[in-house]
Amino acid sequence: MAGRINDDDVKAVREALPIDAVVSEYLQLRNAGGGNLKGLCPFHDEKSPSFQVSPSKGLFHCFGCQEGGDTIAFVMKIDHLTFAETVERLAAQAGITLRYEEGGYNPSTQRGERTRLVEAHKAAAEFYVQQLESAEAEIGRTFLAERGFDQAAAAHFGVGYSPAGWDHLTRFLRGKGFSDRELITSGLSQDGRRGPIDRFRGRLMWPIRDIGGEVVGFGARKLREDGTDNGPKYLNTPETPIYKKSQVLYGIDLAKKEIAKTSRAVVVEGYTDVMACHLAGVTTAVATCGTAFGGDHIKILRRLLMDNGAARVIFTFDGDAAGQKAALRAFEDDQKFAAETYIAIAPDNMDPCDLRLIKGDQAVVDLTQPRTPLFEFALRQIISRYDLETPGGRAAALDEAGPVVARIKNSASQHEVAVQLAGMLGILDTQFVVKRIGQLARWAKDRGGRGPAPSAPQSRQQGYDAGPVAPAPAGPALNLRSPVHRTERELLKLALQRPDLVSPAFDAYGADEFTAPPYAAVRQTIEEAGGAELGAHNPADYLARVRETALNDQVRAMVTELAVEAIHAKSVDEIYAGVQLVQVRLRAVDRRILEVQGSLARVGSHGDPQHLAAVQNELWVLQQYAQSLRNHGVAAL
Repeated sequence: MAGRINDDDVKAVREALPIDAVVSEYLQLRNAGGGNLKGLCPFHDEKSPSFQVSPSKGLFHCFGCQEGGDTIAFVMKIDHLTFAETVERLAAQAGITLRYEEGGYNPSTQRGERTRLVEAHKAAAEFYVQQLESAEAEIGRTFLAERGFDQAAAAHFGVGYSPAGWDHLTRFLRGKGFSDRELITSGLSQDGRRGPIDRFRGRLMWPIRDIGGEVVGFGARKLREDGTDNGPKYLNTPETPIYKKSQVLYGIDLAKKEIAKTSRAVVVEGYTDVMACHLAGVTTAVATCGTAFGGDHIKILRRLLMDNGAARVIFTFDGDAAGQKAALRAFEDDQKFAAETYIAIAPDNMDPCDLRLIKGDQAVVDLTQPRTPLFEFALRQIISRYDLETPGGRAAALDEAGPVVARIKNSASQHEVAVQLAGMLGILDTQFVVKRIGQLARWAKDRGGRGPAPSAPQSRQQGYDAGPVAPAPAGPALNLRSPVHRTERELLKLALQRPDLVSPAFDAYGADEFTAPPYAAVRQTIEEAGGAELGAHNPADYLARVRETALNDQVRAMVTELAVEAIHAKSVDEIYAGVQLVQVRLRAVDRRILEVQGSLARVGSHGDPQHLAAVQNELWVLQQYAQSLRNHGVAAL
């Protein structure tokens, strides 16, 4: 029968470790008044702290989920331990030797599974550190030295080496009293033909600790390319009862106090990046362990950051495609932070380890200063796939980026980001973008946050005049209430029915001066048939030729429709034709002015001076031409 821990010893453990000191190992606590402390509850998700600790009473209580108890209850709950396991762990921290009653209790063999697995990992970590000094491990020491890490750095992070043989660690741990079942369950060993063999062989080893500082897994780096190790570059501990890769952050045990103190966390991509950051003075750096940064990682950081207004999370993903994809994944979870999130990409896409090696510690410090907001980086990655110099490109970019912004829950933040998105796209009608995103947000809310966003054409259907579009035989339904469409339609009717009144000026108009795709297609057809000037000189065969030139039946039907529809004027003469010519051209010029102004907004004052001057010159010419059309009418064509 298992012995019971002496009651006096349990009491001594409670008194030896203040509850606020123990809880602070897992989350940030702040003054709540009346001698109490408060923080974000680690047992349920919450936005404002309802978890309180009373140091004088040695108790904690969450007013949100009703969890409560003393120091032992807290550790039992958060680390999923039994009562005995918890007392044994806390006693070890306090340096208290426990006494067991009723006899027959052997702590080394009757402790809970978690405690045994943690002890196995602790022993393995010590074994690997010792092996790093061996002759065989010279390749590992060289690897570290080439990356700027000396012996002291390796010792600080507990870096070790796994021997290349089959079962060195397995035999070592067996000698410590661990069973084969425990070694397999821990992930330190794996089944071989004749029994357990080491999982990690001939690799550099990084111990992965939980937030309490206990080793729960390892990250192993391949060192040899001679065919003796055919495994992946990095090999991590598999999922075990004590190791869940989505719930651990490498370096969190070293970084947690500084993260809580400064309300800042730096998320990097690898073990050596964490080492480089810490050695450079950025002691808030952590990394994921072979998986994408996700919701469980956010929970760990939120409890330390407290989500106050000054909290910052900086991601240092690589600038390559994989890094950009990782950044976009992080942005998907961005709303789970109340902290501001940023992204930092080093020059030449160097990671923090290479950056420190080549440019020194200060370069790493500079890199991790808040630079580009993560939302801005993510949105720029989305819109970079589109040609923002074209109206269609801007509309398509808005249709993809809009739903992303619409997911921002805070309405004030959503509005601010929407305004910035308009600037990124070069859309001067900021309110249109704001309203469009608001509409998407309401749509998503009505759908319960499920389902795709409305399809791409909706940006134009909602009334945004994106400017000239490429000619196409089909497009959105024509809006004959639109003054723009009415004028374009009148000019095309004149070009088909009275080409003598609009020729030769009409033939200088491009298809892009007609905003409706069906009208642009008709304009293109007239040009391919010989132009309005041909119709002025040879009216008998003109319409037949235009219809024969039409790309398809839809365009041909539109040509016929425009050719027979009455022209809406009491007097169909040169004056009326001139008004239509001027209005279509003037609107096209005004649209181009908006496009160029959008380009200026994107280029900004920090753009290439030569390109900036060219854009400014084009804008000036267009503005002068527009003014001339307004002042002189058809004479300015």
